[in-house]
Amino acid sequence: MKQNTLVFSSSSAQETFQIGEKIGRRCQPGDVLLLNGELGAGKTVFSQGIGKGLGITEPISSPTFTLLQIYEEGVTPLYHFDVYRISDVEEMEEIGYEDYFYGDGVCLVEWASLIEEILPEKCIRISIEKDLEKGFDFRNITVDAPDARFGGLSQ
Repeated sequence: MKQNTLVFSSSSAQETFQIGEKIGRRCQPGDVLLLNGELGAGKTVFSQGIGKGLGITEPISSPTFTLLQIYEEGVTPLYHFDVYRISDVEEMEEIGYEDYFYGDGVCLVEWASLIEEILPEKCIRISIEKDLEKGFDFRNITVDAPDARFGGLSQ
């Protein structure tokens, strides 16, 4: 399957948020976004931007200890997973992940590489990487999508 790759540069948390917001505006029901990056890379800020792009106004925080946070007030529901603390994929089965991955909302999965074996084939893969040589707050954000929907986005 051909992927469409976009690379964004961010020099601040505000820019990371804005990039997430632009992507969120183009998300559709059924999208599964896989978000990877080391601790402190900006995944939560990016997720907050996705939420705003979906029309969510309530505060979005990383569901590190709850595994899943559901936001239903936007144009489409947002199912925000953080699987950093997951010890076994069976934990995902216990919360009924398939209902969310194949449901009518947008799924955003932080630390998605930890549950690779249960992820849908068609996903939007996003990685956030620090580049300390360019500054403490500089990030490269790479978006690999199975379609061209995110093409034409600019910073």
